[in-house]
Amino acid sequence: MPKRGYHHGNLRQALVEAALRLVEIKGPTGFTLSEAAKQAGVTPAAVYRHFEGREDLIAEAARQGFEMFADLMQHAYDKYQPSALTAFEATGRAYLAFARKHPGHYIAMFESGISVNRTPELAEVAARARGILEQAAADLSQHIPAEKRPPASMFSAHIIALSHGVVELYARNSPGTASPFAPEDLLESGIGIYLRGLGLIDADT
Repeated sequence: MPKRGYHHGNLRQALVEAALRLVEIKGPTGFTLSEAAKQAGVTPAAVYRHFEGREDLIAEAARQGFEMFADLMQHAYDKYQPSALTAFEATGRAYLAFARKHPGHYIAMFESGISVNRTPELAEVAARARGILEQAAADLSQHIPAEKRPPASMFSAHIIALSHGVVELYARNSPGTASPFAPEDLLESGIGIYLRGLGLIDADT
């Protein structure tokens, strides 16, 4: 079988896509660059023209993931304006939807151990994604008296932690962690309890 040709600069992306498939199957540390090269249909030596090592390859997968994640969050936030509450809840649902649709990217972003500060490009897009959640939290926080208002960064961090927990425990088919409730319902009810605690929605809502 002839080897695939990469005369138009798409080998780099082919390697990223190969890594994403391997990450889903074997985890971020369970494969080698040679395996990624084989998946992409090239020799291992060809990989080093684009990436210094496996961590650089995963970092690029994470960067691309954060780009898609930030775009999805921005779309969710914008779609439900001008309601700060609806827009905020939509960002939480978007988090879960992204994790389900793009598991390889999600693992590269949040479970690979790769620092978001590994490259300036990765740091920038990760900050953009966090900024959208913080903005949604800040908008909603305006309805809380100033003396009781949590920092927007803390507010959004709590929702990220809740969302990540639901993804890890109940949306990824982890052995022994099946829930009698759909992950979407768990996340929605959890966010509801949090918002009631801040007085942002009525107790009977």
